[in-house]
Amino acid sequence: HVQLVESGGGSVQAGGSLTLSCVVSEYTYTTFAMGWFRQAPGEEREGIAAIILGSGVSYHRYALRNRFTISRDISKNTVYLQMNDLESKDTAMYYCAAGENIRRITYDWEDEQGYNYWGQGTQVTVS
Repeated sequence: HVQLVESGGGSVQAGGSLTLSCVVSEYTYTTFAMGWFRQAPGEEREGIAAIILGSGVSYHRYALRNRFTISRDISKNTVYLQMNDLESKDTAMYYCAAGENIRRITYDWEDEQGYNYWGQGTQVTVS
């Protein structure tokens, strides 16, 4: 059973930075694609970025590409989301997700249906 555990959320002032981490329990996780999503109160969940773990190819939401960066450390079974120059509108619950169908995620990484496993989320509050 694949488990994803996010960490690194918290409260930060506008203009600050945070790095979220997502540890994956599955030893074959290098065959996965991983994504970061977020959901603000009253809003739909939206994709932030995704990365193909084996190749390192990544995708970023266009509007966030200059501030948010996804990366991975295979030796640590961990995917990261570096968030810089945070704004109040970045306040949300942040989730990581893992998908086994890399082809599907490559086609549309923002489609939540392409991800099989989800973490419990970590809250980010920007004031």
